[in-house]
Amino acid sequence: MDVRQLRYFLAVVDHGTVHRAAEVLHVAQPSISHSLRRLEKELGAELFLRRGRGLVLTSAGRALVEPARGVVHLLEVARATVESVDGLRGGRLTIASMPSQAVSPLTRLIADFTRTYPDVEVAVVASDRPGDVCEALRTGTAELGVLAIPGGLQGLVGMRVRRLETHRFVLVARADAGLPDNQPLEIADLPGLPLIVGQPGTGMRRVADAILAATECRLAVEIEHREALLPLVLAGVGVAVVADSWRPLADAVGLSVRELAATETLHVGLVWQHSRLSSAAKAFLNLSPTDR
Repeated sequence: MDVRQLRYFLAVVDHGTVHRAAEVLHVAQPSISHSLRRLEKELGAELFLRRGRGLVLTSAGRALVEPARGVVHLLEVARATVESVDGLRGGRLTIASMPSQAVSPLTRLIADFTRTYPDVEVAVVASDRPGDVCEALRTGTAELGVLAIPGGLQGLVGMRVRRLETHRFVLVARADAGLPDNQPLEIADLPGLPLIVGQPGTGMRRVADAILAATECRLAVEIEHREALLPLVLAGVGVAVVADSWRPLADAVGLSVRELAATETLHVGLVWQHSRLSSAAKAFLNLSPTDR
């Protein structure tokens, strides 16, 4: 058994088919199929059963997943540790982040890190929800994660957590939107406005739904691409609820940012799973502040 066999095995686990695993790894399908057959022969057990066009794990395959991830992760840590003997002069750090938290605080954290360690390559993978961030850590897609959860960060089983900051929500609008002058804005006082909303299940959407339920505001656009929220507001399509971490961007493009008298808050945290982190991940943690 070698680490390449384990990498191929995990790629099929994560992507469901040999074809998709081969595409992701940029290798030929027969190479992966041959590697899996050798691994099954060495272990004396079938690891997959074919179901339609996909593959499902056998009980032996399920038992192998976590040990295989551990071996692959430790090898990556070992390689990164050797590369950093003379200081972090190379390597790669992958971080999974939810969209709003990629705006803040992750932008600031990456800026601090790259100023100190300019030779380390940083990759950020998109994760829509907290569960997606945790899954990226569990599968080894990322070493660190940045996420936000309403109410608190206590329920992240199996994860180590560092609290970073707490976000409230604001309303962003063009100057001609006709918003009341009071600060913060009471939801019940909002005039009937077109509202641009994000996907269900997010803090921004819950506040937007509360506005729709309590006022004459109407849903104008529902969009999963959060990066399009501010351009839509700028184009005069409507107003939008965003986390206050978006304030610098909204200010920069000339939008009005108004605080909302809403009780919903988001607790932002930096999370990781493995006790054995690469040198780059440890350095990132060392530079990251705790909740202010």
